[in-house]
Amino acid sequence: MLDHILVGSNDLDHGIAFLEEKTGVRAVFGGVHPGRGTRNALLSLGQRRYLEIIAPDPAQTLVPDYGVTLLNMIKASTTPTLVGWSAHPGDIEALAQKLKFQKIKFDGPRAGSRQRPDGRLLKWKTVSLDDDHNGVLPFFIEWDPASPHPSTDTPAGCELERFAIVDPDTVTIGKLCAQLGIDAPVEKGDASRLVARIRGPKGMLELTS
Repeated sequence: MLDHILVGSNDLDHGIAFLEEKTGVRAVFGGVHPGRGTRNALLSLGQRRYLEIIAPDPAQTLVPDYGVTLLNMIKASTTPTLVGWSAHPGDIEALAQKLKFQKIKFDGPRAGSRQRPDGRLLKWKTVSLDDDHNGVLPFFIEWDPASPHPSTDTPAGCELERFAIVDPDTVTIGKLCAQLGIDAPVEKGDASRLVARIRGPKGMLELTS
């Protein structure tokens, strides 16, 4: 179900240069997120998967409450760091109904969009859990049928070789993943974090949150 991983950087150009140095692939500017205070650059990780470098957008000064947590996190990321991930559940309205039935608190479905440099408008809907358990659980995304998935037309050459959730309480996280329909490895660790291993033309890059 993994759709994309988010790598936070307090400066977009620095994030792009960092990923290029480590992987050998240069991410392409994707656009800005209006009302979110962020902008991004993207590279493909293979079929239906991509990496999003997300950074503050200096042109945006007013950010709604629901965007503040992520924005503050990426502003603090002096070294590009995993800050989250997204899963695609299929029908996001059906997911919202399922979460209501299971009494899991969430926000959404919330419409989102960004305009690419070529002028094309991409649209999607997202659902975010009120409790993402220290950032290890994803938010969910459904792309508009008229919007191409970013993995299809962003720079290729990288593959996601490993992605896992690490947490001290693997039983609880494992049950939550099963409840949410998430098929992701859950590994034991001293602290909650995400780990990803990306292979590119220049070698391997390990990322963690």
